[in-house]
Amino acid sequence: QVQLVESGGGSVQVGGSLKLSCAGSKSIFSLYCMGWFRQAPGNEREVVAGIRADGSTYYADSVKGRFTISKDNLENTVYLQMNSLKPEDSAMYYCAAYSRGSVGYCLDIPLYDTWGQGTQVTVSS
Repeated sequence: QVQLVESGGGSVQVGGSLKLSCAGSKSIFSLYCMGWFRQAPGNEREVVAGIRADGSTYYADSVKGRFTISKDNLENTVYLQMNSLKPEDSAMYYCAAYSRGSVGYCLDIPLYDTWGQGTQVTVSS
């Protein structure tokens, strides 16, 4: 089973940018979905973006036009470029993989079976 390690979080001012990385311990090329999720204190975990094995991308409405998910199969890494950050984007960000199947919608949280430990993003005004 692949292990995932996130990095790239930090503190940024409103309107700033961050790029998160999620490194897989082995090949992510064939994984049907990989995604980014976030959870703020007191809130449920919510989906941010997903990317399918064929490169199709999906976004939560709250981040469309601001965030971009991408992956580098050679580097076994998934990225989340976050632009125009808002205070409400502050959260712990998690990377996850759906490794045990090949059907489903990549924004469905229950699909995901492997999770990283998270990286904190704080946006201040």
